[in-house]
Amino acid sequence: MIDSVRRFNRTVTQRIGALNDTYLARERPLGQSRVLWEIGPSGADVRQLRARLELDSGYLSRLLRSLERDGLVSVAQSGSDGRVRTASLTAQGRREVAVLDEASDTLAASILEPLNAGQRAKLVAAMGEVERLLVASTVEVSIVDPRHPDARHCVRRYFAELSERFSAGFDPARSLPADDGSLSPPDGLLLVASLHGKPIGCGGLKLHGNEPAELKRMWVDPSARGLGLGRRLLAELEKCAAMNHVKVVRLETNRALTEAIGLYRAAGYREVPAFNEEPYAHHWFEKRL
Repeated sequence: MIDSVRRFNRTVTQRIGALNDTYLARERPLGQSRVLWEIGPSGADVRQLRARLELDSGYLSRLLRSLERDGLVSVAQSGSDGRVRTASLTAQGRREVAVLDEASDTLAASILEPLNAGQRAKLVAAMGEVERLLVASTVEVSIVDPRHPDARHCVRRYFAELSERFSAGFDPARSLPADDGSLSPPDGLLLVASLHGKPIGCGGLKLHGNEPAELKRMWVDPSARGLGLGRRLLAELEKCAAMNHVKVVRLETNRALTEAIGLYRAAGYREVPAFNEEPYAHHWFEKRL
């Protein structure tokens, strides 16, 4: 499988011209052209740009300095915070991006043109699947303090979605608690999934000694659904439970969350009688690890 991935990488980099110092017949390599395109007409926070492209800060700084010397980009402090810098395209830079877009369209057309209609459809469909799987492989999952801004963001979005989807809305104050302490070691933990530095999902585990552990706060951002992230978070939480010598994990969920119910059943959870008095729950599940 590793050989196949490497062979694919070689084929793609050669076919799109990534090996040339003058990408798309312009006087700069692919890296500089990609940074120009990512900055875009609205500009970009340099830190977010670095996270999105997964570039070393020193390397990105060198790329930006080269583009500044060419008169294509300007980098300045943003507002009152001297630590925040924003990169913007100059008028010349906007013209260059327009040329790059046209050349990129021409390159894409040259890849499709030799193929018949059926081959084109298969290639584009395969590209979509490869892109989805590559994005999935980029997601990072780690234990995060529930007080961290990324954790707070996920839980707020989770509550907001429950409020939208539940027929009677959702009030966290009425729900059984899963507070910061119960989701912090040694009483539990919270996993946060991130893509290019942005939080896109979470899942919590409450530990109760020799008693069954509870899964809480399972949420995936709508933009990241279809990547298998829910199943990955669930597997990671189960692994964490097993490492803490947990034999059984439990969870409860609302009937409106049909995707979650399907996920739990597919992952081997079986429905059991209610084991708590969660007012928003209609289904209770259990799995022996």
